[in-house]
Amino acid sequence: MKSAIEVFGEWAQSGRDERMAQGHLLAVQHMISLVTLERDQPFTVIDAGCGNGWVVRMLNKMELCLQAEGVDGALEMIEKAKKLDPEGRYECADLLAWRPVCPVDIVHSMEVFYYFKDPAALVQHIANHWLKPGGQLIAGVDHYLENTPSHNWASENGISHMTTLAESEWVALFNAAGLNDVQSSRFGAKGSWAGTLVLTGQVEG
Repeated sequence: MKSAIEVFGEWAQSGRDERMAQGHLLAVQHMISLVTLERDQPFTVIDAGCGNGWVVRMLNKMELCLQAEGVDGALEMIEKAKKLDPEGRYECADLLAWRPVCPVDIVHSMEVFYYFKDPAALVQHIANHWLKPGGQLIAGVDHYLENTPSHNWASENGISHMTTLAESEWVALFNAAGLNDVQSSRFGAKGSWAGTLVLTGQVEG
């Protein structure tokens, strides 16, 4: 069994990262629309766990996006992001320790939080140090208690740790970090697949 960072590094080398991006595309487009659709002022974004940078590149094409940057723990992913987007801003770092030079309006994250043994600490760190007053966090999670097809992913992928929380526990975790207007919804449910759990919350303005 390997850490998620080691496995993701291998996926960057094998090309699996590109298949992941395609698989998550619709959910991410939905999430981005939730936090940008009603905005009429320029905004800045951080993609937490950016992988090969595909979401950063998508965001930077938006008219009102002043700057999107990505941070990821897997060096191979960041190297690939920089190769695909030499002008982009990408950094390899531990998300629990890293702080942006300037806080941003939006933090987006897809399929990252449950790989941490203490996701509550990560949400608190983002709320405290990454977001401006009034800034918004949006996170997509496919591995959660109600989504039973995801329960065997750790063993299937040889990943040493995944934190399995119920939807209500994720909501409580966002609330405990001091985020306001915390909401959860599910996107793309079909059959036994419960959908991507989308969580949002806002720092006090």
